[in-house]
Amino acid sequence: MNNQEITFINPETWEIVNKHLVKKAISEFAHELILTPNLKSDELEKSWNVYELINDNKEVTYKFKAKKFHLDHWHVDVDSIIKLRNGKKETIDALMFITEFRKTLEIPDEFLATYLEEITSTLISAAYKYENEQLSSADLANSGFQEIEHAMSEGHPCFVANNGRIGFNINDYHKYAPETNNPFKILWIAAHKEFATYTAIEEFGYNEILINELGIAKINQFNEVLEKVELSKSDYIFMPVHPWQWTNKLVHVFASDIANKRIVLLGESNDDYSAQQSIRTLFNLTNPKKLYTKTSLSILNMGFVRGLSPYYMQSTPYITKWINELLERDSYLKEVGFEMLGEVATVGYHNHYYEVLGKTNPHNKMLSALWRESPFSKIKKTQKVATMASLLHIDRNGKSLLAEFIKSSGIKADLWIEKYLKAYFQPLIHCFYKYELVFMPHGENIILVLENNQPVSILMKDITEEVIVFNEEMYLPEHADRLFTKTTDKMKILSIFTDVFDCIFRFLGQILETHCGYSEDKFWELVAKSINEYQQSHPEYTDKYERYNLFVPEFDRCCLNKLQLSNTKQMLNLADPIESLKLNGVLENPVAKYVKEFVELKPAD
Repeated sequence: MNNQEITFINPETWEIVNKHLVKKAISEFAHELILTPNLKSDELEKSWNVYELINDNKEVTYKFKAKKFHLDHWHVDVDSIIKLRNGKKETIDALMFITEFRKTLEIPDEFLATYLEEITSTLISAAYKYENEQLSSADLANSGFQEIEHAMSEGHPCFVANNGRIGFNINDYHKYAPETNNPFKILWIAAHKEFATYTAIEEFGYNEILINELGIAKINQFNEVLEKVELSKSDYIFMPVHPWQWTNKLVHVFASDIANKRIVLLGESNDDYSAQQSIRTLFNLTNPKKLYTKTSLSILNMGFVRGLSPYYMQSTPYITKWINELLERDSYLKEVGFEMLGEVATVGYHNHYYEVLGKTNPHNKMLSALWRESPFSKIKKTQKVATMASLLHIDRNGKSLLAEFIKSSGIKADLWIEKYLKAYFQPLIHCFYKYELVFMPHGENIILVLENNQPVSILMKDITEEVIVFNEEMYLPEHADRLFTKTTDKMKILSIFTDVFDCIFRFLGQILETHCGYSEDKFWELVAKSINEYQQSHPEYTDKYERYNLFVPEFDRCCLNKLQLSNTKQMLNLADPIESLKLNGVLENPVAKYVKEFVELKPAD
């Protein structure tokens, strides 16, 4: 092994990233009421207070300064954290922090080692990012899509262990992690039609997708591979696979299929690809307007083995078509430019030896892929795109990318936020109120369309696996009916409160106040104004505004880390994700106090 590959794992950097991860652990575990910091002194200055945490066996105390924001958001001063063991100062270590509070965190013994491994992997990723940061937030504000994509310092803002990637060795990490940004070629196989299926929307027939992705010369080259072993191309479907997946999973698990020539390795792509933040989604660097390729990648990351179901793949293009048609007919969504990146074609191979274990077994999700539209096929020449995760990015010098976006946009913060809310938030509540349709609109699933660094619109991705329909009366065509979930009114609206208020706006409010000098209260007032603006413009849904009230005084606290801590290998029952959620107490709704400022809605004539 080349020692250069691990030079970023050094004492100085390791100490820094451990402190930052312990800071996040304190903040998010306190937010979820898993840990309860004790107030030691209050009102130091500007609402900063001193707190302490005492571990399970009472031997270790953590002291730190923190400032509380709305939604029980703990903004912990990383430099203030001190660890004392029986009164003596010790180095802060994230792994020790987890084991010191293991009983309070309620991690089952059989999952503790896996969670610790995910914590370690998250630390390694953080160390690499810290050591190799090349672009400051000011630089990123004027950079392109892929420069921003690969510079993100944080994974999911809520999850403490968010870069697990268990299964990668250090060489794999350097080859395939998004932050290392090393282009690679994907592999292609021929999969026998006895177990392989291709599904697509009308515009993407099988031959069209191959020509688009491979080109005639490469197709002919792959056909020759089959001819040399006296196999007919008409019996096979060509499939892209991740190189790691082939080497580490497919050769072993599908050895019988390879031996019997049901699976034949064809060779590499001509094009270079780049791993995105969602690590199994690959962006075509050679031709950015070509489709994304998303492949099965059976590493364990954030509570799931990251496979793709061949059963779901057969319905994915139909769901894309149905949602596209829904959006196309909606004049409001067209007006605000809300679009999705369609998952236009899929391939899947049924693991016939393992099917007896059921469709949700990870071994039955090892060999599938889909093609998704590129954001570059959706924007004008004057526009650029950036992951919405960028709004939460803080560089190693503590500078905010959101602050730089606003500063370089030429408009005041109020107007920038209003434009952002109109592009991002209002379409989401429209889809909820009109269709009872919800997405998973976290930072990595949203691509912002910017013009002069001002928000113009958004592009949704990862649609078909994560969209939910609550509307019992809505017609769902065949193949799309799996989207329907029956639940209570309270759980329906909680999807907005959790995914948007708690998982995005909670962090934005603190960043705006801390880094942009913009009051958190003013931000939430703009959120309330945005809701009211939408509702005033659409009085036809007045009955739903009362039934699903975004101005309620409080809403249930959804605990994402609790899910992961209780089962690091599968934190949700994918067949019933709503009922799998862990709720603990309530959060005060920051927009509730503004409801009286707005004119009451009048039903449409």
